Amino acid sequence: MKFVDEANIRVQAGNGGNGALSFRREKYVERGGPDGGDGGHGGSVWLVADSAMNTLADFRVARKFRAGNGQPGAGRNKTGKSGEDLDVRVPCGTVVRDIDTGELICDLTLEGQRQKVAAGGRGGLGNTRFKSSVNRAPRKTTPGTAGEGRHLLLELRVLADVGLLGLPNAGKSSLITAMSQARPRIADYPFTTLYPNLGVVRVGRLQSFVMADIPGLIEGAADGAGLGTRFLRHLSRTGLLLHVVDIAPLDAEADPVADVRAIEGEIERFSAELAGKPRWLVMNKIDLLDPEERRRRCDRLLAALDWDAPAFEVSAATGEGTDRLAGEIVQALEAAAEIAASES
Repeated sequence: MKFVDEANIRVQAGNGGNGALSFRREKYVERGGPDGGDGGHGGSVWLVADSAMNTLADFRVARKFRAGNGQPGAGRNKTGKSGEDLDVRVPCGTVVRDIDTGELICDLTLEGQRQKVAAGGRGGLGNTRFKSSVNRAPRKTTPGTAGEGRHLLLELRVLADVGLLGLPNAGKSSLITAMSQARPRIADYPFTTLYPNLGVVRVGRLQSFVMADIPGLIEGAADGAGLGTRFLRHLSRTGLLLHVVDIAPLDAEADPVADVRAIEGEIERFSAELAGKPRWLVMNKIDLLDPEERRRRCDRLLAALDWDAPAFEVSAATGEGTDRLAGEIVQALEAAAEIAASES
C-alpha cells in the first residue's frame, strides 16, 4: 500500500431530532394533555487509533465522514432514536488539527485511544416538557440542534525509539536491514528511500527497540532541495538520533565533515526541538578501508567535529559493530525511561 502521511478530511456529526407536538387522544379520556416526546440526539464522530494501520492512504479516497441524525420525537411521550456514533480508524501516531482554527485537537499514540472530533446535535424538546399548572396544553416545542462540522488535517508521525539521519547513500537503509528484519529498497543511487521505514531491532530475548529510516537529506533541504524536510517530522517522537555518515565515500572530493555539518544545519532550520535531541555519530562502511586508514579517517572526523557524544564504527554490509551499537542503544533508552519515570 502506498505510504501517505498527510490527509485532509471533513467530519460532520448528526443533527438532533425535533421535539414532537402531540396530545393524548383516547376514548373516555377527556383532555388527556400533552404527550409529545423529545427528539433523539445526533451521533458524534470519533477518531480511533488502530495499530494495524500504517498509512493515511485510505483518506485520499474517502474524505467525508458523517454520523447518523437523531429521529424526531413522537406521541405517547416517545423519544426519537438517537443517531449512531461513527468511529473513524486512523494509524497510531496520528496528529489531528482543525484546519480552520489551527487548533491541535489530539495526538493519538496508543492502540484503541479515542477522541471525539465532532459532537452530535442535541435532540429538541417535545411539548410535554412545557406543561405546567398554568399551561396545561402547551403547543411549544424546540427543534434539534445541528451537529458539529469540522475540516481536519491528519498528520502521521511514525512511532519509533531511534531515528536515522544522513545524506542519501550514507547507508541508512543498509544499517536498518543489518540490525532488523526490515527490508527497505537499497540501490547505488541517491534517494532510493522515498518514505519512512520501520524495523524492530531485537537485543537478546527480551529487549528490543524500533528504528526509523527516513529519506536522505541534502544541503538546502529546508528550502525544498531533494525531498525536502517533510519526513523529518517522523523523527519528532524518537528518543535518540543516529547520524549515519559515509566514512569511505567513492567521490574523492567528498568531505564527511562537511556532510555532517550540512545535515546539522538543516535540522536546526527545521526544528530546534529536533536539533536538541540526543544524537550519536555512526561512521559507516568501515569494511572498505584497511585498519590503519579507518583509524585515521575516524579520528580526523571526530576531531574536526569536536564530537563529544558517543560515536561508533560500523559496517552495515558485514554487520561489524552493529551488535555493540544495538546494545548501547538499549542501555541508553532504558536509562532515559528510568529518568522519565522518576521525574513523573
